Amino acid sequence: MASSLIGGLIENGLAASHLYVYDPNQAKVENLAAELGLHACSSNAEVIENSQIVVLAIKPQIMQQVVLPLAASFAQSKPLIMSVVAGIRVSSIQHWLEYNHAVVRVMPNTPALVGCGASGLFASTSVTESQKDEAEKLMQAVGICEWVEQEADIDAVTALSGSGPAYFMLFIECLVNAASKAGLDRDSALRLAVQTAAGAAELISRSDEPLSTLIDNVTSPGGTTEQALLAFEGAQLQDIVSHAFAAAKNRSEQLANELA
Repeated sequence: MASSLIGGLIENGLAASHLYVYDPNQAKVENLAAELGLHACSSNAEVIENSQIVVLAIKPQIMQQVVLPLAASFAQSKPLIMSVVAGIRVSSIQHWLEYNHAVVRVMPNTPALVGCGASGLFASTSVTESQKDEAEKLMQAVGICEWVEQEADIDAVTALSGSGPAYFMLFIECLVNAASKAGLDRDSALRLAVQTAAGAAELISRSDEPLSTLIDNVTSPGGTTEQALLAFEGAQLQDIVSHAFAAAKNRSEQLANELA
């Protein structure tokens, strides 16, 4: 995710010389520096000292041990902290750093790797409007952003767009499997299914019509689409999706409690 943000920012016109990066794998950072022209730092503290915005992009299980030694560095420069770390609440970050820092919590998703991400953002009470603007600009480098009013809503964002790419990928895989069993070449079926999904998404984004109307536009009485939709209804697709969404949301809440 950090690499995708770096690439997106540079592609959107930010000078690489404004970026400071640290990773325990120094070879990775040095390769990035040689390739893009950013600053390869020798420590997290060096990143903080040189930055107005600090992005935390690390594994949630090691978050506490990483940020605890950095309390003094953060206290001195007081940058905006943006955390793309899943399951770590703002209160935990502020507690570990012993200060009510300006923190924006971000739930991105993997399509950010190709510039098509969808990110949910939550701002702590210490975040100013100008800092919110900067956070939004940063995440818009890899896709779209939506702010939520309550931090608990990040769990719903996790279940929707954070985990969502896997849902659509699974549905496409099921379609391809069915088409393959019906005799279609598997590679052709995959290309058709992917383009159909992309086309449907683009059609939705360009239309002012509600989803129900767009569905009706594809569905002729007594036609093939109607039969498929009736089959989905008979299998209680809405209940299946609701159950899956709830399971993901509940797990997000559990992880936040475990890692607090």
